[in-house]
Amino acid sequence: MAEQISIFIENKEGRLAEVTAILRDAGVNIRALSLADTTDFGVLRLIVNDNDKATAALRNQGFTVGKTRVLAVEVNDEPGGLNQVLDPLSEQDVNVEYMYAFANPQCKNAIMIFRFDDIEKAKIILAEQGIKVIETEEISKL
Repeated sequence: MAEQISIFIENKEGRLAEVTAILRDAGVNIRALSLADTTDFGVLRLIVNDNDKATAALRNQGFTVGKTRVLAVEVNDEPGGLNQVLDPLSEQDVNVEYMYAFANPQCKNAIMIFRFDDIEKAKIILAEQGIKVIETEEISKL
């Protein structure tokens, strides 16, 4: 199980750069990110090497920061690799709420970050299928 931080930001020029500069100045390394926007606001979801440091730095600058449990899953880097993860979950009615890629040059396989509607059930199904879930401690070392 991993933990991501979510930052709610105004959808205007320079706000994303402001967030990344705060993290840079705090010595926080961004490992993965996803940005979803609406007309007025965006949700920036991040996997970082130090959640506590990132959260403190962002809150100190007035940003609203949330934490969410997600799964970092190793996906075979081959045609159908993603379906090896998704098919058994779909068969047992586990829904993917969102997902995004994780940059990891040290691994021959891809790593995807998933938010499921039933994270505990997803974790059990993935274990039964022999699919590797990467824990927070491992992520921060990548």
